[in-house]
Amino acid sequence: MVNAVAGVETQGASKQVGGLAGNRWVQLVSGIIAMIVISNYQYAFTLFTPGIKQSFTGASTASIVAVFSAFILFETFPMPISGWFIDKFGIRILMMFGSLCIGLGWLLGGTIAHSPFDLYLYYGVIAGTGAGIVYISCVANAIKWFPDKRGLAVGLTAAGFGGGAALTVIPIASSIHSMGWAKAMSAWGIGQGIVAFIVAMILCNPPDGWAPAGWVRGASQAKKITIQSKVNYTWVQTLARPEFYFLYVMFFFAALGGLIVSANLSQIAKSLGVSDAKLWGVAIVPLAVAVAAICNASARVLWGWVSDWLGREFTMFLAFGAQAILVIVMTQVAGSPIAFLVFTAMIFLFWGAVFSLFSATTGDIFGAKHASVNYGMVYTAKGFAALVAGFGAAAIAAYFAGSYKMVFIVAGILCGIAALLSVLVLKPLIRSRIGKEY
Repeated sequence: MVNAVAGVETQGASKQVGGLAGNRWVQLVSGIIAMIVISNYQYAFTLFTPGIKQSFTGASTASIVAVFSAFILFETFPMPISGWFIDKFGIRILMMFGSLCIGLGWLLGGTIAHSPFDLYLYYGVIAGTGAGIVYISCVANAIKWFPDKRGLAVGLTAAGFGGGAALTVIPIASSIHSMGWAKAMSAWGIGQGIVAFIVAMILCNPPDGWAPAGWVRGASQAKKITIQSKVNYTWVQTLARPEFYFLYVMFFFAALGGLIVSANLSQIAKSLGVSDAKLWGVAIVPLAVAVAAICNASARVLWGWVSDWLGREFTMFLAFGAQAILVIVMTQVAGSPIAFLVFTAMIFLFWGAVFSLFSATTGDIFGAKHASVNYGMVYTAKGFAALVAGFGAAAIAAYFAGSYKMVFIVAGILCGIAALLSVLVLKPLIRSRIGKEY
């Protein structure tokens, strides 16, 4: 029986909340705004690197790029701890702390940093930790407020992070040009921290037992499309479930291909003989980055929405299977700038699904109450994948005289395995367990 495990939600509970903060669409839009703000910390870093290198005399390119790596590590790996605090003490307190961190990280980075080591602390540790807190807070909040449209809600939220920087990259670049990188970083840090702090005043989790009016858990169970557990698993109970480990491995495998392209796009273009090409008067690599960002953001919404209708597992099979094929076929586009642009865009149009499907699935199979810590644990797979994509892919390419062919073949095979695991292992495993709860 379900009662054997603590944290069962009441079937069909419809406890409602009032006020503006009780409107779940206000919650969703607020979360998207916060995600747009923190997207700059990852995607706008490259705009600061020329100025940083010029200011820190003698600093190597590798030491400056390591600032970005430090950010990714501290944005990713502390997430389970941040998620536990969110579930324990509430989203507002942690969001306030996270907003202070992102503001302080860039403010200190632009005012008192005198070496790459200083930026490891300010940009990497402080701002990275703050960005991770904001990220997991907003995604978990979408999971909790939208049990009926979970894929769409987390897709829109994740799209704020995946494509939000497109709204601010040009203003940030203009600020750097007119003010210098340090003053621009300080000013934007203060502004972004203030916006996130205001959002923190709005965000709140729904009360226990809350459900959208007219929605009854279990209706989708009868349709056999998307199913949701009646049990709210704690992080300890989640770690005891075999489906967690399959989900974790699948996240690692599916995330690897897109991260390899993100981390090595310039070198990949060079290995395919298209790095010096221009399309419509624009250099191929910046053009590919811009198009990929649009596709990445769109994918998070598209595949999240599709998964509400086709089911999470089958949607994973479609998206990851297509990505596996595209990653492998991309090795055959040498010498064709147009093909390079198209395949880069298509890869991200399917890769973006990772960040809506796994968050929604985590909420489905382990319950919404502890979604912050549970998805935080799953999300650390991105950190490991990023390490492999950055250092491992470069090492393999160097071994094969600069060719990324073997890197892409391995990434494609692993992504294909993730696609097969979704329907052959994950689907029967979770449906057998959740079916016993009804």
